[in-house]
Amino acid sequence: MDSRAGTTPIIVIVGETASGKSALALHLAERHDGEIICADALTVRRGVDIGTAKPTDADRARVPHHLIDVAAPCQDFTAAVFKERALSAIEDIAARGSVPFLVGGTGLYIDAVLYDYSFLPAGNRQGREALNDLSVEQLLELASQRGLNVSDIDIRNKRRIIRLLETGGQHATKTGLRPNTLILGISQPREQLRERVTSRVDRMLQDGLEQEVRGLAKTYGWQCEALKGIGYREWQAYFNDQQTMQETKEKIIKSTLDLAKKQRTWFRRNNSIHWVDDPSKIEAIVTTFLSK
Repeated sequence: MDSRAGTTPIIVIVGETASGKSALALHLAERHDGEIICADALTVRRGVDIGTAKPTDADRARVPHHLIDVAAPCQDFTAAVFKERALSAIEDIAARGSVPFLVGGTGLYIDAVLYDYSFLPAGNRQGREALNDLSVEQLLELASQRGLNVSDIDIRNKRRIIRLLETGGQHATKTGLRPNTLILGISQPREQLRERVTSRVDRMLQDGLEQEVRGLAKTYGWQCEALKGIGYREWQAYFNDQQTMQETKEKIIKSTLDLAKKQRTWFRRNNSIHWVDDPSKIEAIVTTFLSK
């Protein structure tokens, strides 16, 4: 890790999807001359705007945002690429005398920066193309034959399974937490989170999510990485007249809540996260950290 990136004070805000991370980050960044680096595996992609609750133009006008719309819908974008770009953004923000705020719910992206993950090299193109020709079921069978554990990856994501096969189940190495880092965790009571997720999905539908997904599917096809994300993949059966609009909405809500559960599990393992139950205390915590 670059020594400068390692000493720059950064504030990290993590938590479940729809927990209020973005609103909190926007408020704090405004008050402390900050800029936001979005750590989200979908908002990095262009064209997926409504279904990702991407920051609005008004939000971006209030506070500069980084690592949004930096990849095409179907482009391969890895945690290693995110780490490289995020570290560069941290340096740039610090050079302007501003405070970097790393914000998001994609735990691997966050940890890649905070713990200096050293990722395994990419597999060769020929081998990857051969694996890509196999179905998900065939890939999982191959992983089973090789004795590889698939319990900690998304087995619906073909790219994740291929990467597991390429690395033989090995994982990236990491160091301790980077210095000068404050990690804030926020969460919502389960029932309140369900209400927030439901309201957000309702807003997405009103804002034209169906039309956004239909356009992407027509242009790129359902194998496109962007259309494998929550809020997008659930529409395929609807467009094939295999489920109703209400069933589609319920699937999106369930998928989102399932993701929130995984995010809770990921972040709760990190003892360096300062979980804040009372939002009124956050300002004092941030001010104390930045005054060191």
